[in-house]
Amino acid sequence: MRAARLISLVLLLQSRGTMTGPALAAELEVTERTVTRDVLALSEAGVPIQAERGRHGGYRLLGGYRTRLTGLHRAEAEALLLAGIPGPAADMGLTDAVSSARRKISAALAPGHRDVPDRVSGRFHLDAPGWFREAATPPLLAELADAVWQDRALRAVYRRGEHDVHREIEPHGLVLKAGAWYLAGRTGGEFRVYRVDRFQQVELAEPFHRDETFALPEFWVRHSAEFARALLRDEITVRISPAGLRALHARVGHPSATDARAAAGEPDGRGWVTTTLPVESLDVAYDQLLGLGPEVRVLAPEPLRERLARSAAALAELYAADQRYPVTSSGLPASTTSAM
Repeated sequence: MRAARLISLVLLLQSRGTMTGPALAAELEVTERTVTRDVLALSEAGVPIQAERGRHGGYRLLGGYRTRLTGLHRAEAEALLLAGIPGPAADMGLTDAVSSARRKISAALAPGHRDVPDRVSGRFHLDAPGWFREAATPPLLAELADAVWQDRALRAVYRRGEHDVHREIEPHGLVLKAGAWYLAGRTGGEFRVYRVDRFQQVELAEPFHRDETFALPEFWVRHSAEFARALLRDEITVRISPAGLRALHARVGHPSATDARAAAGEPDGRGWVTTTLPVESLDVAYDQLLGLGPEVRVLAPEPLRERLARSAAALAELYAADQRYPVTSSGLPASTTSAM
């Protein structure tokens, strides 16, 4: 455990230069006193680490010292290869880089672990696009990825609705979500999200100063939640059964289902509750609630309630007709087939 931590400390200083004690402690998830002891142990072992005091002080490696660590544990190599995601990497034009990295990882493994690349690729595969959707790589994805890597601004033509608009964007990151690529970029001092397949033209411009406080994973989580909630522009009141509540997430999505559960009143003797359900529109709510069948009853608004009631009556009539005229194996009522 300590040996792995000492190696991590050396690699951190090697990759980042000078680091303070608190920064090292946060990265290694230990106390500052433990960092001090580890630095002393490394110095006694011959690793040239210098400690500098003062406002801009910290720990650093002397004389361009570089570790020659090449051995990887099997689990570490498997994790690295699993993180490679060859499909999306190829979409961004990184096929050669990924292949080279895999070869170097293989070369760093002990002879008994050389089966790791085949073991990983034979057991795990990422298929990012959703079901029933064509997987198409956006034509300008590689150019956008290049701009992200180089911190180069973009002059872009972007399709917005039925019109093309010109944008100057400072690209900070790319996200692959359910088979669709998105670019997170700063425009006019604000961060926005653009669908990559809507870019019509892109031109690399001058380098820009990246916002070092920008964290792509956290930004995407916030944006996704805000986007999902922004779609919920209407509300309906429903009575819903325990089975309906369990199925609600799958039918209406996470934000709407979560809000409905939070707003639910006390259950009655059968477990039914009254709640307010945020929805995108009454038309969307109609389609969603049909899938819940008799497990939900709309109380308001009246137009949606009447529309669902008409559909329920039509279904009841349809199946009542089956009772009067049983359907044959051909799918036609028995009275029809007998007359043919």
